[in-house]
Amino acid sequence: MATLDWIVLGIFCLGLIGIIIWVTKQKEETSTDYFLAGRDATWLAIGASIFASNIGSEHLVGLAGAGASSGMAMAHWEMHGWLILLLGWVFVPFYARSKVFTMPEFLEKRYNKESRSFLSIISLVSYVLTKVAVTVYAGGVVFKQVFGIESMFGIDFFWISAVGLVLLTGIYTTLGGMRAVLYTSVLQTPVLLIGSIAVLIIGLIKVGGWSEVMQICRAVPVNADGDTMVNLIRSANDPEYPWTGVILGSAIIGFWYWCTDQYIVQRVLSARNQKEARRGTIFGAYFKLTPVFIFLIPGMIAFALNQKGIISLPSSDSAFAVLVKELLPIGFKGLVVGGLLAALMSSLASLFNSSATLFTVDFYKKYRADASEKELVRVGRIATITVVILGILWIPVMRGLGKVLYAYLQDVQSLLAPGIAAVFLLGVTSKRITSKAGYAGLVTGFVLGMLRLGLKVFQGGLNPEGIIYKVFIAPNWLHYEIVLFFIVIALMIVVSMVTPKPDPVAIKGLYFGSATPEEMAETRASWNKWDVINTAVIISIIIAFYIYFW
Repeated sequence: MATLDWIVLGIFCLGLIGIIIWVTKQKEETSTDYFLAGRDATWLAIGASIFASNIGSEHLVGLAGAGASSGMAMAHWEMHGWLILLLGWVFVPFYARSKVFTMPEFLEKRYNKESRSFLSIISLVSYVLTKVAVTVYAGGVVFKQVFGIESMFGIDFFWISAVGLVLLTGIYTTLGGMRAVLYTSVLQTPVLLIGSIAVLIIGLIKVGGWSEVMQICRAVPVNADGDTMVNLIRSANDPEYPWTGVILGSAIIGFWYWCTDQYIVQRVLSARNQKEARRGTIFGAYFKLTPVFIFLIPGMIAFALNQKGIISLPSSDSAFAVLVKELLPIGFKGLVVGGLLAALMSSLASLFNSSATLFTVDFYKKYRADASEKELVRVGRIATITVVILGILWIPVMRGLGKVLYAYLQDVQSLLAPGIAAVFLLGVTSKRITSKAGYAGLVTGFVLGMLRLGLKVFQGGLNPEGIIYKVFIAPNWLHYEIVLFFIVIALMIVVSMVTPKPDPVAIKGLYFGSATPEEMAETRASWNKWDVINTAVIISIIIAFYIYFW
């Protein structure tokens, strides 16, 4: 990078340091302050944090790479603004009334202690093995490509950038807690957006405009049924993204991620009231519409530029980094690198804080009920440091995965989501679902999901004509996910029919129709016509997008 690029990047870092210093000076004497920012967050901080936390390696590497290799197929997952609206309009009232710190804690109130502990374990393991490790790995890959540095001080620059990313993020997350996560996102989000939009605009100019991108991509078939890179809805025979799987399959993953995962929901739990929480989700839903334009379409632009011989694309996953390196003028490159840094740091910060919250609240506080507030904050900081160390230790494993990185992430998420999504969905929609049904659903969903993941590791030794291969390996990943979801639903209904009904008093306020008139009045007072109008605008944009790329 040129001197001006380093200056721009330095200004961004100084701004970040300023926010961190300000945050660390705020009072954080209680666990509520540290883990949920004192439950005083505004809609601006919540919406920015939802977006910034979501934008991670799966976008910088995976989404741009998917755009370069398969076109519009992955856009379904980026049109999930409607699910963020579902979080705000439907689930915020439940979570607000329950006064919980974590999603496992909510499950304990709705079901039992066993459900809480099991979800906590699943969440912590998945965070370390997938989200933390993948984000760190992607950071090392992206920055090595963008900076064009092979080694420094005799050390592979991959390691310097990856470990540096973890340590820097870990320091401010440990010191500042949830406030640091929220308010650094307010700076990180606009930097990321401005930088990525610059990549989009300059890329379109270089390739010859939008119509040129569409023409090149429309000429590339992606399956035997004539679908091309620009088709969002693809044949039922498509090997990767059949419409029979992608419509419901993406929604199941989306529901789990946006409405039940601690990683996202913790931002909503930090709101000062339902009004700020809901408006934060509406603000975040607007932001969620942008990744298609700032990552996926730039990936398609990179493919088109490669087809025209303007750039050389060594692999699809390098699409975004190559665009930054080859196309951007002096100054803009530093801004975009700052945006990339912002995206990765924000994702990691959210993961570190969520993991610390899960461990401290769902394990430590559970067995140390008399622990002081200062002790809980101290344990939260130690837990954050532990997750940081585990993330670093897992990097070599993730690096060894190489090109299958994104496939690995998607596989794990599609296998974790069905069971958790089913348990939360039935839990809030029906008072008849029992505690034993909830626990059985969690365990069954996890076991059947991990069974497929484990068998895929050894699929080379399985008989393709055997029943195990045909049941667990052969089905499309989205079809398997959907079947697993309905298996868990059916199991929970059956178990609920043969076990005693839950006490309505014990689960009051935790399912539809159980709110008191006062609680319903509070929820109704938390929104007005502008919330409805903005919700309608977001849904209209999503519908228009589907019509255009159908």
